[in-house]
Amino acid sequence: MSILCGLPLVECVYCLACARWAWKRCVHNAGHDSENWGHATAEEFEPVPRLCRYILAVYEDDLRHPLWAPPGGYGINPDWVKHKKTYEDTRGQAPPYILYIDHDHADIVLAIRGLNMAKESDYAVLLDNRLGKRKFDGGYVHNGLLKAAGWVLDTECKVLRELVETYPDYTLTFAGHSLGSGVAAMLAMVVVQNRDRLGDIERKRVRCYAMAPARCMSLNLAVRYADVINSVVLQDDFLPRTATPLEDIFKSVFCLPCLLCLRCMRDTCVPEGKLLKDPRRLYTPGRLYHIVERKPFRMGRFPPVVRTAVPVDGRFEHIILSCNATSDHAIIWIEKEAQKALDLIMEKDNDAMEIPEKQKMVRQETLTRHKEEHKAALERAKTLDVPHAYTPSASEYGTFDDEEQEEESSRRRLKGGSSSFGSTPKKSNASESWDEVIEGLFDKDEHGHIVLKK
Repeated sequence: MSILCGLPLVECVYCLACARWAWKRCVHNAGHDSENWGHATAEEFEPVPRLCRYILAVYEDDLRHPLWAPPGGYGINPDWVKHKKTYEDTRGQAPPYILYIDHDHADIVLAIRGLNMAKESDYAVLLDNRLGKRKFDGGYVHNGLLKAAGWVLDTECKVLRELVETYPDYTLTFAGHSLGSGVAAMLAMVVVQNRDRLGDIERKRVRCYAMAPARCMSLNLAVRYADVINSVVLQDDFLPRTATPLEDIFKSVFCLPCLLCLRCMRDTCVPEGKLLKDPRRLYTPGRLYHIVERKPFRMGRFPPVVRTAVPVDGRFEHIILSCNATSDHAIIWIEKEAQKALDLIMEKDNDAMEIPEKQKMVRQETLTRHKEEHKAALERAKTLDVPHAYTPSASEYGTFDDEEQEEESSRRRLKGGSSSFGSTPKKSNASESWDEVIEGLFDKDEHGHIVLKK
C-alpha cells in the first residue's frame, strides 16, 4: 500500500524533471553556442564578405552583365576570371565553380556554389555517404564530398600549379557555400596532404572559407586542420548543427517543424561524452566564426557580433528551434550580415587600423592568438580522449613548425617520404589519378608499370 501511495509522487517528480529539461532545450538559442568565445578582428574576418560575393558570382551566367548582383556588385574583374565551370562542364561530379585571380588581394580563389535543389547530381554527392564509409588521414570524412573534391583537384591541378608558381606571393583560397563548403573543405585537406602536386606549396599559403558548412569530417580532423579551414555560421543556421548523418538533412528540412523538433530532442538526450568518442561522427570543420545578430525574446536584428574559437566540446551540437533556422543558411544573408559585422569591427578599431605599424602588430597578435587557441584545442581533444587526436608535440602535420622545419618537411616529401595515405611514396606528377593518391594502393612491377597491389 505504501508503494502505491509513493507512485504519484515519483510521477510528479519525473514530469517536473522532463518539463524543466524541455523548457531549457526550447529556450536554448544560438548565442549560447558561442557565448564563451573571443571576438574576431577585422584583419582575420575581412575575407569573409568578399568571398561570399565571389560565391554569389558563380550563379551568374554572364559576369559582364550580371542580373543578381548584391549592392556594390560582386567586386570581381571579369578579365581576372581564369575560367568558370558549369554543370555541363562538371558532368555532375561536382558543383559549378569559378577560378579567379584576385590581384587586388594577392589571392587565387576557387569559389564553389551551394546546393541546387533542381539538380539530382548535387543530391547524389550529398547522399553518397554513411558513417565510417571513408577514412582519410587518421579520421573519417564525407565520401561524396571527398570524391567531388578529388574530381576538382584532378581537373584543376595543372592550372592551379601554374598559377601558384607564377604568383609565389599569392595565397590559394578555396571557398564554398553549403554543399560547396564541404567540397572546399575537402579540397583544402587534400591539397595540404599533396602539396607536391601544386609545386610543393607551403601549408600557410593554403586556406579555406566554408560558408554555412556541412558537417563533413571527424572531430580530430576538424581540430587538426583549424589553421587552414575556417567555417562561418550565421546565427541559427540548421546545417552546421545537424548532428545526424547528412542523408537525413532533407528529412529535417522538408518535414519541419515536427520531425526537426523530434530529432532535436533525440540528439539532446545523447550524452556529449558518448558523441565525442565516436570516431565516425562528422563535425563542422576548422576554426569557427559565429555571426550573432539576434537576441532571445527580442524582435528584429541587432548589430551583428562575430565570435571565433576552435572548440572541441560544444561544437554546434544542438539544432536551434527557430523560424530562422533555414533562412540563416542563405548565402545572401550571410554576405549581408558579414559585411555589416566587418564594417562595425573596422569602425570600432578605426584608429588602430589607420596606422600601418599598429596594423602589423594587430596581425601578429591575431596569428599568435590563433596559434595558441589551436594548440589548446588539440590538447583539449587529447584530454577528452577524442579518437585519433594528437597533441601538438606529436603532430605530424606541421601546424606548429617554424619555417626551417617546414622546408625540411618539404625536402623529405620531394625525396619520396612516406605518405599519410599509406606506405606508398607520393608522386610529384600532377596528372596522377585521384584514386592512386587517396588510396595508396598502387605499386610498380618489374617493368616499371603501375599496377594494383595484391
